[in-house]
Amino acid sequence: MALNNTYDARLQQETAVGAGVQILLLALLGSAIGMGPAGWLTGLAFAFATWAVLSRALYRSRLSSFGPANRVTLGRATLVGGVTALVADSFESAPPVTLLVGLTAVALLLDGVDGKVARRTGTSSALGARFDMEVDAFLILVLSVYVAMQLGPWVLLIGSMRYAFVAAARVAPWLNAPLPPSFARKTVAAIQGICLLLAGSELLPHAANIAVALLALGSLVWSFGRDVLWLWRNSRTAAEEVPAEPRLLELAAR
Repeated sequence: MALNNTYDARLQQETAVGAGVQILLLALLGSAIGMGPAGWLTGLAFAFATWAVLSRALYRSRLSSFGPANRVTLGRATLVGGVTALVADSFESAPPVTLLVGLTAVALLLDGVDGKVARRTGTSSALGARFDMEVDAFLILVLSVYVAMQLGPWVLLIGSMRYAFVAAARVAPWLNAPLPPSFARKTVAAIQGICLLLAGSELLPHAANIAVALLALGSLVWSFGRDVLWLWRNSRTAAEEVPAEPRLLELAAR
């Protein structure tokens, strides 16, 4: 019991350090650009939510150590928190685009690092994979909000599609079935951040930014559509393979 308590304390220290680094980054951003209340409040809310959710997930997972890969992901989450604060601040002022692009670019570049670290150190875990996925999804959501202010609310479809899928899975449990590995799915996921970053960097003409965002949305619709179709067909096949007798017993139990 004492040993478990020691491990729990170490894990909680990791999450607390992450929250502290997040607040330090917000302080640096605030002093550099004079960030307003919206940016500060959003950044602090992100730091607290990340600490609370991650602490609970670590407690439930019973991991013996936080691991180097999760530290990389936590560093990415800190950068995403900075991007989130800057995007929130952009509703009141105009934070430097170069700063937002820089933080986002580093977060995207580190996206593949945590997975490689986990494999090389033998510290892969379901929690680490989920943590990485949630950080990616939230960054895409935040970037879509930023780009939507320039191109229109339709861009929000890019950031909200994954969350809509999760919500739909609560109504249709067959959507929760595991998907087979897919290089195409990984490529489309990587394209989203790159396209949104390019569209939000203001380097291209307006028409080109629209084309880039449409490319991201079109590829995402194709990827989600393909996966949903596969899950639906697989669920139908699994249902047809159930023997008739168990089905009758299930209906009788109802």
